[in-house]
Amino acid sequence: MNIWMLNHYASNMYFDKAGRHYFFAKKLEQLGHVATVFCASTLLNKDQTVDTGAKIWSEEKADGTSFVFIKCPKYKSNGFDRIRNMITFYRRLKPVARQYIRKTNKPDVIIASSVHPLTLVAGIQIAKKLKIPCICEIRDLWPESIFAFGKVAETSFLGKILLRGEHWIYKKADALIFTKEGDTDYLKEKKWTTDQGGDIDLKKCYYINNGVDFQTYQKQIYNNIFADEDLNNDSYFKIVYAGTIRPVNNVEILVDCAKLIQSYKGLENVRVFIFGEGIELPKLCKKAQEEGIKNIIFKGFVERKYIPYILSRASVNILNYSQEHYNWKRGNSSNKLFEYMASGKPVISTVKTGYSIINKYQCGIELDECTPECLAKAILRFREMPKCEYEEYSKHAYEGAKDFDFNILTEKLMSVIRSVKDL
Repeated sequence: MNIWMLNHYASNMYFDKAGRHYFFAKKLEQLGHVATVFCASTLLNKDQTVDTGAKIWSEEKADGTSFVFIKCPKYKSNGFDRIRNMITFYRRLKPVARQYIRKTNKPDVIIASSVHPLTLVAGIQIAKKLKIPCICEIRDLWPESIFAFGKVAETSFLGKILLRGEHWIYKKADALIFTKEGDTDYLKEKKWTTDQGGDIDLKKCYYINNGVDFQTYQKQIYNNIFADEDLNNDSYFKIVYAGTIRPVNNVEILVDCAKLIQSYKGLENVRVFIFGEGIELPKLCKKAQEEGIKNIIFKGFVERKYIPYILSRASVNILNYSQEHYNWKRGNSSNKLFEYMASGKPVISTVKTGYSIINKYQCGIELDECTPECLAKAILRFREMPKCEYEEYSKHAYEGAKDFDFNILTEKLMSVIRSVKDL
């Protein structure tokens, strides 16, 4: 089959040679299909862009997979410029689809992926014109997340319009893929399901979480060694956070936790390593310096290829988020969770989730309260536990990650495609 995947932000995946739709495309091609990823020319949270020249689109290959970049205006923040970027992507998808079909072939199915809903709308509209099915993949529940951050009131005129648009997408899609196991609970909360007198059949809803290319990940651990004296010091009990440093990631709790641990006697060998960059990094570096917190080390940006090795050298990896402004009761679809698990080391999550993967696989601890004290207690629990118990957590993480290998996830995706293609 000829399969199109529409994801505004997949441009980062082209450069990282990793990510959900990059891996899906690779696995689909290994099964004999043709996969094409459509994305914006701009990269999320980066100044870098893809030059499409005088045209509104260009095609590039990532290890043989076609990425179609649609020319979109740059933006720097979550203001009007970003909205204009989204609208431009939506408006240009249709003419680019027509032009691309003339160059290649008509697709057999379209998989349109959020985050923002305009990509889903475009996917449905293009699929209808071509008389093919459209599968909508919901990776973030918009507009719920907008309501949660207080940017728009659910009861406002705009809020009601956004909800109607969301309902329309769920109704018109030939199938729905949710990345969190409990996301279908949202449809029940809205009373949109056919069982409740609504018009959305739960039989067309599927759950496919994020994951990891397990075999590639293990190779990266051994082939991409990150030379760092602190990280490779086996006398340290190493706490590692790897990712963006923004308010939503709540990294400041790690700084406060490090300060608390530093005040305890006999814990001189505990080190907290922060790998990554973001708008809060300067503030947190300054705080650590001013408060004399010496057991936390900010390592800054590292290339993605080194992350598997870095995580594998940790004693414990920290999955760090804010408990506020996000509904965790439906589960977790964080890419980091599966990379942490694949490293074969225990995970501590600063948030307690519904449909908990960490609890299901017994590969770590979720905090009851998101406080420095609770985090420090969890860290010390792993430091003090018997070696055999620690190794059980590590084994569970490693084995559990295999259930989220993209070979398995792609088979699940093929099942959804078969359901709409009657194969």
